[in-house]
Amino acid sequence: MDWILKGLWQAFLLLLHGDPEVLGIAWRTLKVSGAATLLSLVLGLPLGTLLALVEFPGRRIALSAFNTGMALPPVVVGLVVSLFLWRSGPLGELGWMYTPQAMVVAQFLIAFPVVVSLAVTALQQLDRRLRIQLLGLGASPGQLVWALWREARLPLLAAVIAAFGSVISEVGASLMVGGNLRGRTRVLTTAIVLENSRGEFAAAIALSAVLLLLAYLITLALTLLQQRGAAQE
Repeated sequence: MDWILKGLWQAFLLLLHGDPEVLGIAWRTLKVSGAATLLSLVLGLPLGTLLALVEFPGRRIALSAFNTGMALPPVVVGLVVSLFLWRSGPLGELGWMYTPQAMVVAQFLIAFPVVVSLAVTALQQLDRRLRIQLLGLGASPGQLVWALWREARLPLLAAVIAAFGSVISEVGASLMVGGNLRGRTRVLTTAIVLENSRGEFAAAIALSAVLLLLAYLITLALTLLQQRGAAQE
């Protein structure tokens, strides 16, 4: 119990005094996870829309694959990305191993199926008559998709929240491809693992508190945006 209280007090002091190293780790965490979430949204939303609206051979197989990907273990993602980015790997010439770029790639692969699968679910829940009505009014394909996105914006925002939550809290992939290098690739989750392995439980609890606070604030902002859209309906 003393460790928990000491850790919470240490977290308060770290935030109060603006510890440069902790703030740097928190900012790096936000950048990596934010970039991965944004990339998964940019690529996953169009693909999810395609899977939701267009019938084609193999569609159900693709949907099953993305649904399975929602439960993809981060350590498996880290292993695959490591094999590709290692010096002898197909993408070894990029020199991304043990860099933030590799961490973004790994976290993107974790968030991507979440966005795709939840986007498909959100769009398939819309009344099919809405699509027919929009086409009947002369909407172009782009206008149709935009209108459907607006109509499904609340569950789509939920998909973004879920994707962000899945990457900011993961540790296995980030540790495997980032290496937990101080000042370069150390993020809050990997820093917590390091402090725990050292037996510095109070420091680990403090960093955990900072991570939870950061995740809560970002999720709060997205939730307020989501509920604001719900209130306008």
